[in-house]
Amino acid sequence: MPTTESAEFLQEELKKIEKWEKSQKGLWFWEKIGRIPFALLDKLTPKFIQEKIGIAIDELGSYIQTGGQYLISEKTIFKKFKPDNEVTSLEQVQQLPLAKMDEIADELKNSRKKVAAIQGATTGIGGIFTLAIDIPVLLGLSLKVLQEIALSYGYNPKDKAERIFIVKCLQFTSSDIVGKKAILEDLTDFNTENKNSRIISQLQGWREVVMTYRDNFGWKKLFQLVPIAGVIFGAFINRSSIQDVAETGIMMYRKRRILERLHQKEGLGEA
Repeated sequence: MPTTESAEFLQEELKKIEKWEKSQKGLWFWEKIGRIPFALLDKLTPKFIQEKIGIAIDELGSYIQTGGQYLISEKTIFKKFKPDNEVTSLEQVQQLPLAKMDEIADELKNSRKKVAAIQGATTGIGGIFTLAIDIPVLLGLSLKVLQEIALSYGYNPKDKAERIFIVKCLQFTSSDIVGKKAILEDLTDFNTENKNSRIISQLQGWREVVMTYRDNFGWKKLFQLVPIAGVIFGAFINRSSIQDVAETGIMMYRKRRILERLHQKEGLGEA
């Protein structure tokens, strides 16, 4: 059943997303040098921190394959649509107005940013020792908010293909300009016939995602290594990280929903 949103409205919303995509071509100064500090710190990083990073890599692989410990319940998201809408299935979410989906996604983004800030401040107290806890926890928060946003737009993270899409969104936030361009193409073409043929190659590259994600923490996490001062930096860094991840998720899932609705309207027009 098609929504009441006009094709003109959807096209305008699509233009806003495309404008955002173009804005992602630039890199902040710290993103350009982000790999350097961590490359140097690797040689000095205690073994137990390296082991934590290894665990995060393994957990991401498990998430892609099975959902692992990070797979969330869709019922908790459905409840957020009340009292305006009684939602019990993804099919019902898919029929809701785009504005309602945006409202829930924004609410989730703001909520998770606060959680990330508290978590970053907490782990910033102990400097390098609590940083070992911070990296896998922040990865988990990132996966969680992306799944919640997926559900807000009517997509099911229990589907393996959707989990790949989520990891690609995560990878996008930590990539350089060249990487962002390639990932944008993957994300834009995700619903095309070429999607399935790429899944195997995408699965083979999941380990690279976490390594890139970790490298991006370079200078951002550098100041968090200092006990006490790390509270301020930890809160800011984690909050901004979740902000970036959530924004990417909202834009990419919003784009998919808009394109699907436009395609649906075109199909009805042809009929």
